[in-house]
Formats: sequence, structure tokens, C-alpha cells
Amino acid sequence: MADRPSFDLRRAHYGRYAGGPDPLAPPVDLREALAAIGDQVLEGVSPRRALREMLRRGFAGRRGLDALAEQANRKRREMLRRNNLGGTLDEVKRLLDAAVLEERQELARALDDEARFAELQIAELSSSPAKAVQELSEYDWRSGSAREKYEQIQDLLGREMLDQRFAGMKQALENATDADRLRVEEMLRDLNALLESHARGEDTGQQFEDFMDRHGEFFPESPDSVEELIDSLARRAAAAQRLRHSLTEQQRQELDALAQQAFGSPALADQLARLDGNLQAARPGEDWESGREFRGDNGMGLGEGTGALADLAELEELSEALSQSYAGAELDDIDLDALARQLGDEAAASAKTLTELERALHDQGLLDRDPEGRLRLSPAAMRRLGQTALKDVATQLSGRTGGRDTRRAGAAGEVTGASRPWAFGDTEPWDVTRTVVNAVVRSAASESGPPVRISVDDVEVTETEQRTHAAVALLVDISFSMVMEGRWVPMKRTALALEHLVRSRFRGDDLQIIAFGRYARTMRIDELAGLDEVFEQGTNLHHGLLLAGRHLRRHPAAQPVVLIVTDGEPTAHLEPDGEPYFDYPPHPLTLARTVQQLDALARMDAQITFFKLGTDPGLARFVDQMARRVAGRVVAPELDGLGAAVIGDYLTSRRRR
Repeated sequence: MADRPSFDLRRAHYGRYAGGPDPLAPPVDLREALAAIGDQVLEGVSPRRALREMLRRGFAGRRGLDALAEQANRKRREMLRRNNLGGTLDEVKRLLDAAVLEERQELARALDDEARFAELQIAELSSSPAKAVQELSEYDWRSGSAREKYEQIQDLLGREMLDQRFAGMKQALENATDADRLRVEEMLRDLNALLESHARGEDTGQQFEDFMDRHGEFFPESPDSVEELIDSLARRAAAAQRLRHSLTEQQRQELDALAQQAFGSPALADQLARLDGNLQAARPGEDWESGREFRGDNGMGLGEGTGALADLAELEELSEALSQSYAGAELDDIDLDALARQLGDEAAASAKTLTELERALHDQGLLDRDPEGRLRLSPAAMRRLGQTALKDVATQLSGRTGGRDTRRAGAAGEVTGASRPWAFGDTEPWDVTRTVVNAVVRSAASESGPPVRISVDDVEVTETEQRTHAAVALLVDISFSMVMEGRWVPMKRTALALEHLVRSRFRGDDLQIIAFGRYARTMRIDELAGLDEVFEQGTNLHHGLLLAGRHLRRHPAAQPVVLIVTDGEPTAHLEPDGEPYFDYPPHPLTLARTVQQLDALARMDAQITFFKLGTDPGLARFVDQMARRVAGRVVAPELDGLGAAVIGDYLTSRRRR
């Protein structure tokens, strides 16, 4: 049996994970994301816009798209501010000056006439570094050190020009031999031949494989096809052309002249020009013409400058993708690999999280589309928002009264046949069978085994249900003042909480939500949640009460409950022709019609509660008088306590019957 490999824990080293997105990171919390979207939807923002706003701002400590885009733009501005593209020319001039100085010193020590003639040649050199290098191409150097520096210029130019097209070539060819240079020239000839065959449609897969077998060392990205090879080369070549357009006219002329001296021969420049032409023909959609203005003091060489321009182009593409401001924008447009290269793994992880979040919201059915194709919160999302709103209300009720969140399905104590785990404060009888079974199962699974002992965790109680049901009409004011006074969102949260409570705990009750402004209409909870702010005057409580009466009459055997949330006295009523009539101060006919409908509800034995928002004295007088008239109640909650007040009154109304 072969020995198993051993691992010495004493030699293990631990540190911060640096391999990209943390594989052990917790999954995206959809509850937080849904809450962030829900807050904006309740304010009247469309679900699509709310989703985009959340992704832009980020949530729960995660950076959003705006922060990532700003980081990309900041890096781009910093690159332009700190750098310039004259590094290669500066280095050529430095080497040229050093070579000329050392040659002059050597000539000064010589006494022959040829030395005097050489001094004249040196003295007449052009002030242009490019022309001076060209004029010295046939010069017979006397100083070995000066000759070496001149050859360094030719070598530098060749390596820089290759580095423009093949990243990393400058370092790879440092101290290269003539054989190395010949191999590069051979690679360029073969590459151009391959690209030209591909353009004619004459290349084969075997030709590409043969090329990679011979010259694969020059392409560490290991392309799998000619198309992939062209893609990688064209991006770099286009950046090299943008660098050329970013130079001044004088700098371009200097570099064009110097290119002919690369490796001591114009052959390299000719092959590279041929390569650029082939790549531009293959990828005309690349940016071959634009330029950038560098303003800094840090000089970059041709290869480094080309890399900087490629980075700038990538940063600009990332900024656009992160902005999501163009038609048809999707988070999948963001290149996570490019984001990691430019801004780091943490930025890529943030963008990946946002992408997964958007996908998860759709995949888990929290976002869907209405019949007209518009994005909306799904019924599942509305249930979650309602659950959150109800939980907040329960917390307020518990803190206000010292009570607790009761899980009793009904108040009359009729057994449903189901059971549930006991919780502190439950008064229902034990389900003895389930309790004993739980204890036996737990004891059998434990190591100690028998005897069986009952634990608190084993206890289950019988569920009960309410024997009667209620018909509930929740009337919510959607007039102009509700928006202006900041009561819009608390009103919606209250409706969400009540709707979720009825649907989850009192499923036998029939709830109808009635929104009233200049006129009234019934609404589903998702319609109310997504309702835009209504900037129209009119509080047509008369119409709302008409609709409430219809709802109660449809359920004659149910306990009638009417809950009215408003911040203004009635200023509109419905005319016989169905048109709303508005007047302020309230017209006597409006008040009379409203009182008539309240009396009709009172005759149906409805329990009516007014939730008075604000301090309007006219509203206070009206609701006080109406409450006395119909034996109802008036509650004046603070905005943050509106939900608790409505839910508490609903529960009280059911128990009162």
C-alpha cells in the first residue's frame, strides 16, 4: 500500500485570503436588498428604478456601481495627471548625450588628423536626437563605452517598439543576442503571413498550430485560434496607435525617424507597420484614431505608454458599463476580469455580488413583469415586505403595551386539529401525543437513551381559530397633503402590515383597501405599494365610505370593521352623475353626504375608527363629532406609530365582538 502524503501543520501559514472573491463569504442577503428596494417603491419610485438606485448606491456595507465607477475615473485621471509619453525620447537623448560626451573626451586625447575630422562630425550633429542617431549610424566610434551606449539606443528602440505590440517584450529582450533578434524577426514574418492568409480565407487550423508550436513563447496568453490571437494583438496595436496620436507633432517625427534605427535596421519597423495594417484591417472597430492628453512629469516609454493607453481604454469601458446609463444596459456587461485588473479583486467581488443579487431577485421570483412588460415587485416580494412591516408593528405594540406578539390563530379557542411548538406566554392546552412523541424521538437520538424525560423543547400546544370572521375596510387618504406632509410611506407600510396580518393569521377575514383622494377606488396591496405620489387636491371620504359599504354588504355574516386613515376633513363628494365635486372650505353638501354614508355604516353595526394624522383643527372637530355620532373611536398616532395603532385597533375590534 502506497504511503499517504503527509502534511505538517506546524509549517502551515495563515493569512488574509487574496485569491479574489472569498469562496466562504456568506450569500447575498435578499431581505436587506428587498427592504432597500421596497422603501423606494413605497415612496412611488418604479421597481426598475429602485433596483437600479440600490445597485448604484450599494447596500449593507457593499460598494455600489457609482463608487466603483468613481474609483475607475479617479485612476484614469491620476494616470493622465502624473505621466507623460516622452520617456523613450528622454532616454534616447540621455544615452546620446552620454555617448557623444565620452567620444569627445576620447577624441581630445588623440593627436591624429582623423580625430580632428571626427570632432568636426560630432560638432555638426543635428540638434534633433532622431537625426543625430541616424547621422551616427555609419560613424566609426573610437570610445568603446560610447559605442556601447549608441548600441543601447538601437536596442532600446527595438525593445520599446516590440513592447508596444507584445507586452513584456522589453524586459524579455534585455541583453538579447543577435540570434534572439533574428527569432523575433522570423516570428513577425510568420505572424504577418498567417494574418494575411486568414484575411484571404486560406489559413487552416494546422497552420495556426504550427505557428504556435514555433513561436508560442511570445504569446503567454495562449490563444486557441487565429481570431483570439487577433483580438489580443489588435487591442494592443490600437493602443499603440492611440499613443502615436497622443504625441506632439515633433515627438511623432522624432519617433518615426528613430524607428528606422531599431536594432540597427529598418526591417523591424517595416514588419511592425505591416502587422499594424493587417490588424487594423481585421479589427476596424477598435479605436485606432483617438488620443489622450498626458500632463504629468513621469515619463513613460513606448511600451509602458501603450500599456497605459490600453488601461485607459479599459477604464473608460468599465466606467461606461458601471454607469449603466446607456440603452439596454445590463450588469453582465461589466467585465469582471478587467475590473479585477484595474481596480483589484475587492472591486470585482463587489460587482459580482451586485450581479448575483440582481439575478437572485429575478430567479427567486421577487421581481416579475406586469402584463404590459413593466418590472414590478412580485406577490412573493409583497409578502416579504408585509412580513417585515408587521414585524416592526409587533415590536412597537410589544414595547408600548408590554404585550407580546401572539401567535394565536383565533381568539375564540376552537381547536383546528393542528399543533405547534409551545412559546412563552401560550395558554392553549398541550397536545400530549405530539409532546410525548417529541420526547421519545429526542431521547432515542441521544447517547444516554431511556428513560424518557420531557423537555420544554418537546412541548407542543393545540392551535385554535376564531369562530367568526370580519369584513374589514381600510380607507387610506391619498390626497395631496399626505404626500406633502411625509405621510405617504407610513400609510403604505400600515396597509402592508394589516394585509399581511389578515392573510397570514386571520385568513377567514375579508380585507378591502380603499384609497380616496379626489375620488376613491379599491386597490390590491401591490397597486397601493407601487402607487405614485398623487398631486391632486380633494379628500373624497364620501366616495370611500360608499365603497366600504358595498364591501360590508357583500359579507353580511361577517363582523364589520371600518378603519379610516386621513389627515384632512372631507373636501369632496361624489355627484349623482359619478363626477367628484371639490370645494374648500368643505361645502355643507359634502359634509352632509359624508355623514349620510357614515350613518349607513353605523346601521350595519360597523365598528368605525378614525386615525387622525396631523393637527388640523377642522379635521379634529369633524372626526370627534363623527365618532360620537356613530359610537366610533378617534386615534391620533404619531407617524411612526400609525401601523401599531391600526393593527392594535383591528385586533381590539375583533375581540370586542
